[in-house]
Amino acid sequence: MSFAATSGSLLLGGQAVADDTEHRALVEELRRNFSIDFAVWDGESGEMLQPGQRVPNLQTMAADELVRAVARDRKTQFIADENGILALAVPIHVAMERCVVATGIFATSEAAQRVHSLAVLFDGDCAAATKWLDSQRIWDAELLLQLAEAIGSKLNAEADVERMKKEVDLISQNLATTYEEISLLYTITQNLRISRSDEELGQLAIEWLVDCVSASSFAIQYLPVAEQGDSTYKARTRPNLIVSGDCPVDEDGFRALIEELDLTAAMGAFIANEKSTTERNLVERGIRQLIIVPLSEGDNVFGWLAAFNHVEDREFGTIEANLLSSVGALLGIHSGNRDLYRQQSELLANIVRALVSAIDAKDPYTSGHSDRVARYAVRIALEMRVNPKLLNTIYMSGLLHDVGKIGIDDNVLRKAGRLTDAEFEHIKKHPELGHKILADIKQLADVLPAVLHHHEQWDGKGYPMGLAGENIPQLARIMSVADAYDAMTSDRPYRAGMPDEKVDGIFKNGSGEYWDPEVVDAYFKAKEDIEDIRWRERPELDLDEQSWA
Repeated sequence: MSFAATSGSLLLGGQAVADDTEHRALVEELRRNFSIDFAVWDGESGEMLQPGQRVPNLQTMAADELVRAVARDRKTQFIADENGILALAVPIHVAMERCVVATGIFATSEAAQRVHSLAVLFDGDCAAATKWLDSQRIWDAELLLQLAEAIGSKLNAEADVERMKKEVDLISQNLATTYEEISLLYTITQNLRISRSDEELGQLAIEWLVDCVSASSFAIQYLPVAEQGDSTYKARTRPNLIVSGDCPVDEDGFRALIEELDLTAAMGAFIANEKSTTERNLVERGIRQLIIVPLSEGDNVFGWLAAFNHVEDREFGTIEANLLSSVGALLGIHSGNRDLYRQQSELLANIVRALVSAIDAKDPYTSGHSDRVARYAVRIALEMRVNPKLLNTIYMSGLLHDVGKIGIDDNVLRKAGRLTDAEFEHIKKHPELGHKILADIKQLADVLPAVLHHHEQWDGKGYPMGLAGENIPQLARIMSVADAYDAMTSDRPYRAGMPDEKVDGIFKNGSGEYWDPEVVDAYFKAKEDIEDIRWRERPELDLDEQSWA
């Protein structure tokens, strides 16, 4: 049968064809089974991808339409039959949504019997037709179709297996990447401790990101959280840039980059690849690809996290941006918690200052007593090798041990002469008054034992509860020695401070009676430092233990 032609020979058509390894492998497989060269066509566009054997005037209707029809039908079939010459089309599904069609020309017994008619296909050249026919295997059309269907099924099955292998590999890669990302986020959450500074956690985060994001460098710029001189506790007062890898910008360059891009927390992740970076003149600074995300909590921005330049010079996408956004959110939450904790600590510090100022105002003759006692107590505690985490509590306890004196009658508190028994009983109320004053401040709960029991005695004859020995809280035993030392060495209106020799004698004689022998022993070992503290008055309280402990 004959078809009207619109594109010349079905199998070659004079087209320029790309040399495709995959298609050539398919052709080689078909050659091994059929001993001829097949052509390969794109099943969607009808474009020839690989040339095959040619019979010049074997014409059909538009080749691309035939190829697309075979691809749609997904059925091996003959698409031309002219004088016993058959054109066979075999659809092969090389991808889930992609099909190629392999076509080959075959001779049948009918062609062998009609050589003269066959010559028409070779421009009337009977010798050429005979020569071509002699080079061909003679096929039975039915057997040819059955074999082609079997081979097509085999090739499709192999293609399915190969495709599934690639999909499994891709899924495995995605799972591995996802696992790394989840592990990174889990590791960060496990390190969201208030005790860890945000700069420390940020440094760890960008080192961990190297295994999850293919960037040549990472950077975090932390923003200030306090003004210079306005913070009691250690706080960031200027921007701080942390980098990993070959970062193309320094601290000033990073700040300028944020300003130029006009970034805000509400914008989320900012992604720029080579086209965008070229338009923004970033390539001149060595930035070809870029992701920037905020470190924010609510409306508060604590800094910015950036990834610079893909290691394979590819584009950054939403996967990398989402991971960086998650890391940025965790770091922002940590910075927010740290700053909230600092603000609460500042509030507590101001409360303590106010209480200490009230104590000093109540009894100006003992001004500075609370700070000195606090520092003596810390030094003795260090000598006793107490848990370092207790140092801040010990210092606070020293500052507030006499807060109950706020409730003592001024005439009794400031009396220059000897107290009467009634007046002494009245002043002995100050530990319980101090406990009552501080009891409702949750953040000061740990100082209450020292406030209440710093006048207890080792032999049980102290006040207010008559505790003895190790039943007295350790903080109170330390505070008792520190308080007694300052009381004995300070000048008072009614007497001058005692000389060191006398003070030492009193401690030696009172060890095991008034005071814990272990604490007294620590006092003598630290005596040189304690005396140094005594003569170094401070203009104001320093409540940040990192600066004195």
